[in-house]
Amino acid sequence: MSDIADAALAYAGVKRIEWADRAMPVLRQIRERFAADRPLAGLKIAACMHVTTETAGLIRTLQAGGASVALAASNPLSTQDDTAAALAHEYGAAVYARAGTDRELYYRHIHQVLETGPDLVLDDGCDLINTLHTDRPDLLGTVKGGCEETTTGVIRLHQMVREGALWFPVVAVNDTATKRMFDNRYGTGQSTLDGIVRATNTLLAGRTVVIAGFGYCGRGLAERAAGLGARVVVTEIDPVKALDAALQGYRVLPMAGAAPHGDVFITATGNRDVIRPEHFAEMKDGAILANSGHFDVEIDVAGLAEAAVEVRRGVRPHADEYVLPDGRGIVLLAEGRLVNLVAAEGHPPAVMDMSFADQALTCAWLATAYPNLTPGVYEVPAAIDTEVARLKLASMAVDIDSLNAEQEDYLSSWQHGS
Repeated sequence: MSDIADAALAYAGVKRIEWADRAMPVLRQIRERFAADRPLAGLKIAACMHVTTETAGLIRTLQAGGASVALAASNPLSTQDDTAAALAHEYGAAVYARAGTDRELYYRHIHQVLETGPDLVLDDGCDLINTLHTDRPDLLGTVKGGCEETTTGVIRLHQMVREGALWFPVVAVNDTATKRMFDNRYGTGQSTLDGIVRATNTLLAGRTVVIAGFGYCGRGLAERAAGLGARVVVTEIDPVKALDAALQGYRVLPMAGAAPHGDVFITATGNRDVIRPEHFAEMKDGAILANSGHFDVEIDVAGLAEAAVEVRRGVRPHADEYVLPDGRGIVLLAEGRLVNLVAAEGHPPAVMDMSFADQALTCAWLATAYPNLTPGVYEVPAAIDTEVARLKLASMAVDIDSLNAEQEDYLSSWQHGS
């Protein structure tokens, strides 16, 4: 049973999924291993993730491991209807996802995947886990554990732990080194700018790009924007991250100070109302606003609409212009949602190869480790992180050194002098 837009799109979805699979060699190797070992045999998995060709690779890997999978969309505007159709009609997953659904149907789909009574849950933003705890606590007793893919979701999970609200162990896949390095930094850096350029056809060279937040995503955005010739300004609330940005040569300002200078503004903080009406009031005519944080709360879209005297919808695909009383126009991309997944295709498959490899191996680990875990937020086991990096290097034909016996002895003993 699924709820998708058009089953006739399945063939087109299969072709796109197969294309993405070519660039995901690590996940392919894990899928072959899972098919032989069946580490997830008999388990039911409920997932709330972006319904994209890359996610299809993960779903197929979990199925190869013996799991039955029900998938809901973690963002209505990122859903690829052909991918949803292919997963439902060619690959045997239960899929509840349609592009452009409203909030009511979005949560109905989340409830539908929970109706399967999952053993494991995979989340991207914590909406699935939140709904499970608030609306379906009757199902909590059967859930053995879960994984969370995003910074925003991990923040929410830690809040749940502090309040004693989390009922089962959840692994913060977002925080593993391979995911942060490859997905957050290189994936977000490239795909966000890809979305902005597709939506606006803007030349970034010589423009001032203001990046709110200098975590792993913000660093990647700054590097890629600077590489394209942009002048980069960073806004931060964390003194250590702000210092890091300054020492890397970026100008660091409060958002109030950056607002008059920016040509393009990108939010990547995980918090709400990062760009507000007082900032809109200072922006240039034609300033472009884009969000790369998980939820559509980082830019105060309601405040922008209230300040505008006219909204020109669709001035370009995924671009709306808000005209202020003095005639200045501010261009909002993707309705304030994830610009890389709405106006572009999200991270390239080669990036998600590592993130979803982390997810798949962590699910297999949870399937046996859960009896020894108490409710809380856990890191991905170091051995999984190392294995994913090793497999990725091998797929890239990159060799590295190894320690000899004397070196291992030196590093493991405190008795060696200088």
